[in-house]
Amino acid sequence: MDRSKLMEELKYDEGCVNEVYEDHLGYATFGVGHLIKKSDAEFGKDVGTPISEERVAECFNQDIDIVCQELDRNLSWWKGLTDNRQRILANMSFNLGYTRLSKFKNFLSALEKQDWKKASEEMMDSRWANQVGPRANRLSNRMLED
Repeated sequence: MDRSKLMEELKYDEGCVNEVYEDHLGYATFGVGHLIKKSDAEFGKDVGTPISEERVAECFNQDIDIVCQELDRNLSWWKGLTDNRQRILANMSFNLGYTRLSKFKNFLSALEKQDWKKASEEMMDSRWANQVGPRANRLSNRMLED
């Protein structure tokens, strides 16, 4: 999978903020959607606390590693997908977390069976699609491309 392309796509979809902010659910976050954990040095820092480019890049890379490891562990077939479809799946997992992505049973089944049209339809037939709007449309359309 083209990691640099995935990173570019995630920055576009998630945005990149070099300070602590609250996400739409009120959780402390920074960088490219990095949810601050107790183990992070930034835990407990005030909203608005600046975060260095290096730290943002470090956490972004770690978060992508975690996404790929979870996909490897749970969906052994995902590496057989085209680069584009691997990036779509990684993008969704980055956004949702694997636990919530795993609940997209019909989508994942269609993807494993290489039924791209059904996978695209299942992506759009979800609360997630309503929540992320244009992102879901873009990813769903890309599912049909190759």
